[in-house]
Amino acid sequence: MTEFLPFNNIRFRRHQPQPLLRRTPVKKLIASLILLLVLASAPAFAQTMEVSRNGSRASVPGPAANFTGTVTVTPLFAPNDSSSAGGGLVEFTPGARSAWHTHPAGQTLIVTEGTGWVQQEGGEKVEIKPGDVVWTEPGVKHWHGATDTTSLSHIAITPMADGKNVAWLEKVTDEQYAR
Repeated sequence: MTEFLPFNNIRFRRHQPQPLLRRTPVKKLIASLILLLVLASAPAFAQTMEVSRNGSRASVPGPAANFTGTVTVTPLFAPNDSSSAGGGLVEFTPGARSAWHTHPAGQTLIVTEGTGWVQQEGGEKVEIKPGDVVWTEPGVKHWHGATDTTSLSHIAITPMADGKNVAWLEKVTDEQYAR
């Protein structure tokens, strides 16, 4: 019903609100299909985060073939369907170091404790400390480890390429380490 109201010689129509969606059979069907699609997609959104509790991942000694001195490796995360990178906490006692190696997809180190050294083949040894982030380009031959008097801990994040994340080479000699 429409009625006109006088207002200073202007007439306004009072509008009766209509339902937003008249319940016709087609509209009911469309609304039901949309609801069904939303409900069917719920499992895809149900679990989007994964928490890996501290202490749930076993630490292992760094293999003697790949390290000199005492090194402990604690896996933090592995590659998965969404990411090709894996990560681990690597702890070096004074004088401990990796062998020379390369990474086919590069590597990021995040220093968490202590003082250490990194060196790429043909370059100078570089001191690293907590908060430093080291990016090594794919295929660059390098090593990293603690100084001779202090320990070092870092998080290593290494993407996979063709199913591999590292190519281990010869050990860093005492002479190379001392330079």
